[in-house]
Amino acid sequence: MPRNTGTAAQSPPENRTPDSPRPPHGYRAVFAVREFRAVFAAHLLSLLGVVVSELALTVLVYGLTGSPLLSALTFALGFLPYLVGGTLLAGIADRYPARRVLVTCDLVCAACVAVMVLPGTPVGGLLALRCLVAAVSPVFTGTRMAALTEILGDGDRYVLGRSLLRIVSQSAVLIGFGAGGMLLAVVTPRGAITITAVTFLCSAALLRFGTRARPARAGAGAEAGGGTLLKESLTGARDLLGNRRIRALLLLFWVPSLFLVAPVALAAPYADEIGVGSAALGLLMCAMPVGRIAAELYVGTALSPRLRSSIVLPAAALQLLPLVLYALRPAVAPAAVVLALAGVGGAYVIGLDKWFVAAVPDSLRGRAMTVLTAGMMTLQGVGMALAGLAAEFFPAHHVVAGAGALGVLCLLPLVREARRTAPAGHDPAETRDEVPPGTRETAATEVRDGAVTELRDGARTEVRDEADHHMTSG
Repeated sequence: MPRNTGTAAQSPPENRTPDSPRPPHGYRAVFAVREFRAVFAAHLLSLLGVVVSELALTVLVYGLTGSPLLSALTFALGFLPYLVGGTLLAGIADRYPARRVLVTCDLVCAACVAVMVLPGTPVGGLLALRCLVAAVSPVFTGTRMAALTEILGDGDRYVLGRSLLRIVSQSAVLIGFGAGGMLLAVVTPRGAITITAVTFLCSAALLRFGTRARPARAGAGAEAGGGTLLKESLTGARDLLGNRRIRALLLLFWVPSLFLVAPVALAAPYADEIGVGSAALGLLMCAMPVGRIAAELYVGTALSPRLRSSIVLPAAALQLLPLVLYALRPAVAPAAVVLALAGVGGAYVIGLDKWFVAAVPDSLRGRAMTVLTAGMMTLQGVGMALAGLAAEFFPAHHVVAGAGALGVLCLLPLVREARRTAPAGHDPAETRDEVPPGTRETAATEVRDGAVTELRDGARTEVRDEADHHMTSG
């Protein structure tokens, strides 16, 4: 449909003057949304709770059993149940209102952690509770990701909001374990776990009172019993993976996760291989998250939505290439640079987020985000296990270099598939800044030749085709 060239659509809103302050852009525009601030704070609290509880629970199990195997299993259980929860429980994200799901997940986690604190809880019970928390996590994360499209819209604000949450997640890896270690120096493991229960409760309160109630995306019929939860979850996963476009985008998220964990999983063996101490080990562990955080901040603030979208496929194809340099068995400083470069390449997901949310129907968004999260976490666990297994037979630097080379070979056909499945006549770099749906009632709407132009706070969003417009509730 041709663009509207009418003069009314060309002029700014009447309540704007040339001297009026410009509306916030970039990350500031995201933080200007009150509901997002509540979601952001809740994410920070619950994430710190998860990181500290993982560390404290691992120490607690080791103290009770003296078994390194059970201690390591406690940490590994943070990955394994993602596949079960993300596949069998994904329907929850669309079947029930988002706020109810998010608050309930936080309360379930708080209850599990509270039982962990009880002195009489056996080790088997601790591991079972750890599994339950991990199974709930993909439902919580998927529901929150889908809810962001209702809070921020599905345009550039959503992309930057997702970027901010990822930055927090990367930062929590760096800060959380350090904070947890210092916390365990002054309180017992059960005391640290008690503190994490409080963080889950605070997160639940922020989500309950800081976000609006919206109906379920799947409609009232699903909640009333239009189908079993298991059937809806499996059907949703089948529909997502059966769509060529969505499947290609999911794999562009998932496949790098399988290979990027190799240098992290083998950081200790590699440090031992090149004869360096624990301080160098910490540098190797931190390099990739630092590169990722710096790149996300730069891409989110310095690049336009079109440029962010244009770098998706090249960066996805080349992200793992720096790991091939591990074949040279670099010293600590060059190895840290290699890992930081691999982290920088991960910033392509900012543009990929926009493509994914545009490809998934609104009624499947909760399940799509849950499956996305479950796949990434599961493949991280699988990648760690495979890297460790390979390191039993080959030097650590050869395993990391091989992971980089194999990852590039796997990503090249996925990049080609993503390009082939792009909608006909659609420019994937084209993205528009959107105003959160909660302000729709204040919009001034003009209709010209079938195109709808909405003017909100000086921002104009053109909706050309009802098939391309995902309606959000509330």
